[in-house]
Amino acid sequence: MIHTVKPGETLFQISLDYRTPLPALIGANPSLNPDLIYSGQTITIPGLPDPDTIPYQIDVSINNRQLTLFKNSVMEKQYPIAVGRMLHGTPVGDFVIINKAPNPGGPYGTMWMSLSKQHYGIHGTNDPSSIGQAVSLGCIRMYNHDVEELASIIPIGTPVLIHP
Repeated sequence: MIHTVKPGETLFQISLDYRTPLPALIGANPSLNPDLIYSGQTITIPGLPDPDTIPYQIDVSINNRQLTLFKNSVMEKQYPIAVGRMLHGTPVGDFVIINKAPNPGGPYGTMWMSLSKQHYGIHGTNDPSSIGQAVSLGCIRMYNHDVEELASIIPIGTPVLIHP
């Protein structure tokens, strides 16, 4: 997978966002000067599939509180969600699903799917009444049965576009 460096990003933060050790990032990019990265530069992220090989894409509308699953650019399904509250907004941008963890426990419901932004994910909830609200610390909450269904469909590496 290829990551395009955004303004202000560091190689260390990119390694944290993708849960990839810094030496592995450097090893996958032999021409990379770890002390000099710049906005627009492309970096290979080892261990994740090429997004062009994945037929799925997730579109998250924060304002509409809706997650839409596309397959080959055709809408497959829409799900209601909860998003971040004031001062803890859901991050906007292009991300990918980098791992899945069933039964993470606590407020995360029955499934956790990490986004390529440290501390953020798409997960279930132990409070189904929160769906449709702006109440989270920035994550995307779904009903447990919905997040389990979504996780069973999409592979690791699925692109996620989050917008207002």
